[in-house]
Amino acid sequence: MRCVFVNIRCRPGTSYAVAEQIALREIHSELHSTSGPFDLLLKLYIPETEDVGHFINEKLLDIDGIERTETTLTFKAF
Repeated sequence: MRCVFVNIRCRPGTSYAVAEQIALREIHSELHSTSGPFDLLLKLYIPETEDVGHFINEKLLDIDGIERTETTLTFKAF
């Protein structure tokens, strides 16, 4: 499994609805509300056999209220 973090910016007033939709899809390991330029921080594990871009596009980005995302891939460094 590949650990990926996704910062999510929501349209104003939609962050709770977006978080609820993410939770219902059961794709996340952790989901946090954040301060700063993004509203939510999503941690998820993507199977090694899946393409990260396709997985995020198909499982996340069709949720109404998501305005922008920023994905951070992780690597085994130690």
